[in-house]
Amino acid sequence: MPNLSVIRLTLAILVFSLSACASQTKVSQADIQTGATQSDRYLPLLKGKRVALVVNQTSQVQGSHLVDFLLSKHVNVVRIFAPEHGFRGDHDAGAHVSNAIDNKTGIQITSIYGKHKKPSKDIMDQIDIVVFDIQDVGVRFYTYISSMHYMMEAAAESNTQFLVLDRPNPNGKFTDGPILDMDYQSFVGMHPIPLLHGMTVAELALMIKGENWIINASKLALFTISNANYKRSMPYELPVAPSPNLPNSQAVKLYPSLCFFEATPVSIGRGTDFPFQVVGHNEVPLGKFSFTPRSRPGAALHPKLQDKTLLGINLQQSTQQGLDLEIFIKTYQAFSKAEVPFFKHPEFMDKLAGTHKLRKTIESGQNLQQIQESWKPGLLAFKQLRKPYLLYLD
Repeated sequence: MPNLSVIRLTLAILVFSLSACASQTKVSQADIQTGATQSDRYLPLLKGKRVALVVNQTSQVQGSHLVDFLLSKHVNVVRIFAPEHGFRGDHDAGAHVSNAIDNKTGIQITSIYGKHKKPSKDIMDQIDIVVFDIQDVGVRFYTYISSMHYMMEAAAESNTQFLVLDRPNPNGKFTDGPILDMDYQSFVGMHPIPLLHGMTVAELALMIKGENWIINASKLALFTISNANYKRSMPYELPVAPSPNLPNSQAVKLYPSLCFFEATPVSIGRGTDFPFQVVGHNEVPLGKFSFTPRSRPGAALHPKLQDKTLLGINLQQSTQQGLDLEIFIKTYQAFSKAEVPFFKHPEFMDKLAGTHKLRKTIESGQNLQQIQESWKPGLLAFKQLRKPYLLYLD
């Protein structure tokens, strides 16, 4: 006859284990605490120091901008560094970002996008610590991580501390695409990482320093505040649009796959209500969906194929995510059949890809599976290289 007390104990342990597992699976976006929300962990580091911020419209702390939040805590914010799209996120992609004064706070704004991507030593000598708090989307050619690279380098050169307030990567469960060949290094690709790197900005900062990808990396005093209750495989809906042409989560999901069209004559919806959610052209019909790009100051002043009726594919309800080049390859084939040049800007295509090999393999007729197979050795090596810098479970 089985011992009833043993049975009861076993059942109790089983129930406890199941409830613990259930509570873990119930962790949702609402439970995530970004680095910026954990002020008790970083305010002591800022006390009594001259603080500069690398921020934009995504730098929110419980409904307040980080600038306003820190000022309310009597932090001495002496300068704001503005990346691509500006401090308020209202500049077109590639548009010049000017130095200015913030009307609300009177703080000097210094542009780090355009001609001067790294502040001068004179400016850095007036700062004790730089705080980086910008929402990234986990794609190598999204330029906020390039701005972080140059700011880390400026901090290292001037013995200025550098603090990264981490935020989740909405494409964090994907590590895919070609590894950047450093012969193709540019502002849309600074590091030998894959197109989708699967890391947060804090993890990347640790890797940039640890792999000596900046000058004087060993001298940089780097601090990170990681996200709480976060796994990289968790879905994450961005509470604030990270840039004018990524207005929603669907655009963020499709961005890694559709951005390559920027090097071609094909529109991806800039100048519409659904940028990075459609593809279309006026001479080579790509589908039955019709749309017309219009000038939209602050998002697309002069969009590709402006005021022309385009035919293409509507991806607003697509379940596509990660890096999927099927539509891109099929579009190349349609242009070839119509004898219309597709790679209008081959140099830019190679910068986005981080290599000339992707363009060449598409031109040679290799299929998607063959292209993906060619990435595998590099991705395996990268995953090993990044291990020491990861802060979160998969």
